[in-house]
Amino acid sequence: MSFRPLHDRVLIRRIEGEDKTKGGIIIPDTVKEKPLEGEVIAVGPGARDDQGKLIAPDVKSGDRVLFGKWSGTEVKIDGADVLIVKEADILGVVG
Repeated sequence: MSFRPLHDRVLIRRIEGEDKTKGGIIIPDTVKEKPLEGEVIAVGPGARDDQGKLIAPDVKSGDRVLFGKWSGTEVKIDGADVLIVKEADILGVVG
């Protein structure tokens, strides 16, 4: 993928959830919610503070993260649906 986020932005690929419940009921696509978990694909160099110093991001490529339901901007890059979010919209790293 040929995309490099700027500043404190992060490129995330959503991780799809299960198609069945624990009880074995199949969930149709029309009822499924978009997953709030994803894998970090690329990270920008970081934000700058008031003095102009670069603040390095806390996440890195390959991290599994949780993000807010209405966070970021959905785009299609090289045929893949991805999400671009600010690092502040990431709630935490999983695992």
